[in-house]
Amino acid sequence: MNDTTHIVLDETAMTAACTGNILVSRLIHRAHAEPGWHLYAPACALVEADRTRPGTAEHLAALPGITVLDLDLAAVLAIAPHDTWAQAHTRHTAQPTPDRPDGALIGTTAPGRWKSESVRILDLGP
Repeated sequence: MNDTTHIVLDETAMTAACTGNILVSRLIHRAHAEPGWHLYAPACALVEADRTRPGTAEHLAALPGITVLDLDLAAVLAIAPHDTWAQAHTRHTAQPTPDRPDGALIGTTAPGRWKSESVRILDLGP
């Protein structure tokens, strides 16, 4: 049985974290305080969150429970053809990897935007 949870925050969840969303706050606390909880912030989504709410990127990057994921070559190749790099980088990050064989959930406050995608979501909306 796997007791590890991987969650990728999209830009809506990142913005919500900075506006007092209790569900996102709980995830951040768990990722910091409990073993097996991992929270990721894809760089492209972090840029969009910061454009929506300036200061978000700096705030989230300073939190010990969040891992900011840079654009490596695989990510660049996966997202380059898409119009929305934030959503594409988030989707790419949620895909299975050797470290995350089951992939990751996407934490979002806008679950409808992921309806046509083949991803698992965690609705963090009110």
